[in-house]
Amino acid sequence: MADPSSYRPRPGEIPDSPGVYRFRDEHRRVIYVGKAKSLRQRLANYFQDLAGLHPRTRTMVTTATSVEWTVVSTEVEALQLEYSWIKEYDPRFNVKYRDDKSYPYLAVTMNEEFPRVQVMRGQKKKGVRYFGPYGHAWAIRDTVDLLLRVFPVRTCSAGVFKNASRTGRPCLLGYIGKCSAPCVGRISPEDHRELAEEFCDFMAGRTGTYLRRLEKRMMEAADEMEYERAARLRDDIEALKKAMEKNAVVLADATDADLIAVAEDELEAAVQIFHVRGGRVRGQRGWVTDKVEEITTGALVEHALQQLYGEESGDAVPKEVLVPALPDPVEPVQQWLADRRGSQVSLRIPQRGDKKALMETVQRNAQQSLVLHKTKRASDLTTRSRALEEIAEALDLDSAPLRIECYDISHLQGDDVVASMVVFEDGLQRKSEYRRFQIKSFEGQDDVRSMHEVITRRFRRYLAEKERTGEWGDEGGLTADTPLTNGADTDLTSTDGDDLLPVAGLKDDDGRPKKFAYPPQLVVVDGGRPQVLAARRALDELGIDDIAVCGLAKRLEEVWLPDDEDPVVLPRTSEGLYLLQRVRDEAHRFAITYQRSKRAKRFRAGPLDEVPGLGETRKQALIKHFGSVKKLRSATIDQICEVPGIGRKTAETVAAALARAAPAAPAVNTATGEIMEDQDDEAPETTAGASPGEPVTASTPDERRGMET
Repeated sequence: MADPSSYRPRPGEIPDSPGVYRFRDEHRRVIYVGKAKSLRQRLANYFQDLAGLHPRTRTMVTTATSVEWTVVSTEVEALQLEYSWIKEYDPRFNVKYRDDKSYPYLAVTMNEEFPRVQVMRGQKKKGVRYFGPYGHAWAIRDTVDLLLRVFPVRTCSAGVFKNASRTGRPCLLGYIGKCSAPCVGRISPEDHRELAEEFCDFMAGRTGTYLRRLEKRMMEAADEMEYERAARLRDDIEALKKAMEKNAVVLADATDADLIAVAEDELEAAVQIFHVRGGRVRGQRGWVTDKVEEITTGALVEHALQQLYGEESGDAVPKEVLVPALPDPVEPVQQWLADRRGSQVSLRIPQRGDKKALMETVQRNAQQSLVLHKTKRASDLTTRSRALEEIAEALDLDSAPLRIECYDISHLQGDDVVASMVVFEDGLQRKSEYRRFQIKSFEGQDDVRSMHEVITRRFRRYLAEKERTGEWGDEGGLTADTPLTNGADTDLTSTDGDDLLPVAGLKDDDGRPKKFAYPPQLVVVDGGRPQVLAARRALDELGIDDIAVCGLAKRLEEVWLPDDEDPVVLPRTSEGLYLLQRVRDEAHRFAITYQRSKRAKRFRAGPLDEVPGLGETRKQALIKHFGSVKKLRSATIDQICEVPGIGRKTAETVAAALARAAPAAPAVNTATGEIMEDQDDEAPETTAGASPGEPVTASTPDERRGMET
């Protein structure tokens, strides 16, 4: 626990200007980001008598070991920078809204030649129109099913579309009139795009004009005695009205607005948002957060607005945002919203009428969400705390291991040997800090030696990071007046966790979480005493003696310690054992997933993969042009040069590589003994990697899984 006075800036050192400040812990990790109209006044509040601080604020300032700040010109800039840093650093003491689910959106891919209507979740993509979010995916599908009668836009995947184009036959929706079948040329790209635009206009709430146009066309068809067309238009109108009825009108003036309500207690807060478009509720979402600092309702609303609109622009930010309390001050937030929308945004508290009544409904939803969350989480928090305490007691640790790292080795009969590292913090997965390794120092199967290599590489990087920054927070680290830069981070570490690349190219002075910068309190290895001793020996060789090590053996679920001849046996009902099992199983899952991906990549490899500078696009162009590797191998250099994008030098390199590679051996059907001839013409990659003259036999998936560790 740090004394805040040890890193308190000197009097007069803090500027009396708008800005954003960051607190860091002893490992240089950013643990809190805040903004202020006056940095001097705001930071002075953190360095008063500890007894006068909110308990969570007191915990934050005693966890921190340094503070730094960046001066900006306006409060709007401070708001934007605060949002960017919270998103970038993920500080543990900031208010972070955890979305209670991944909400589905109705998406129209206007960035494709033939736009597609589909359900999408996750990160939004450029060039795609989104509507929602919706509470359930089935609600989207019901709406789309009704609208496809009137707007027969493509809904099929790229594979189905390509197959229909190749065969000249549309899918079922094309036959029943719920798709205009652009795959077989029934509609031109321009007309199909216009159809998609009309679909988007209808979903955006511009329904009245379109319905009136359909009714006019229906009456004209009836006057001309084209009764069948009039009947179809009548049915189309009924389908549209039915789709509209699924979203009842809540605001009679066809308002586009988002309503945000907050329910809170001393520890947590729940936020509910209703998205109203065209006067109808088009979507709903909710978040829950821990209140890790003393914060007002207005400040919670401000954080919710940042979370909701930080990545949005244009019409995604509505003209009107209704909230239960206004941020203080409100002008910078309102200006920030207007900048994101590109026009004025009204941020206000509803006082009367339909909007106030709807806000009360949103508030009730927020209250119910908080009650439900607390009911679910109460036992979960208690269980995690008990599990960590049981582990600390069983392993004789000084304190509960808040950060646990687990390592596992995976291979297939000694081939493709890989390792995984998973991280649990406070008993929960920290997937952003998972890492994976390739075993490089030797070949073959040796789990003990592999474990020693992985632990050595992981903690060598940790020591290198520590040495590069000096003694964290004391020597060589950033001080309050250190100039800050926001340059792009150059991360030279490979995806497999290779720590042999230059450490100097890794910039973590800006607080970004780095690959191996933070030490755990407990290292868990998947295995028994030999693996534990290997891990302990690796740490001893590096001079690290403040990290506990244990192993969890699968056979009897025994916990092995490096200094004990006998294992520690935890009760089968122990929450501590259950947590260790979860950590071990997650490490095993992550390792075997990586091992399988490497094995699949190796099986798919062919002679063209050995050609330097030949990317996937040009490899595909070569195979498409010649039909197979076998025919490519027999082609002349001039013939290879005929492929678009292939120059003479590349053609010579390809020809030389194929000449060096031995022809693939024939595959053998293990069930019948039949030699599968002409495999090279069908799928050249299936026999790649075979030794000359060695028949390739295919094991079943179950057989291969049985050989994996």
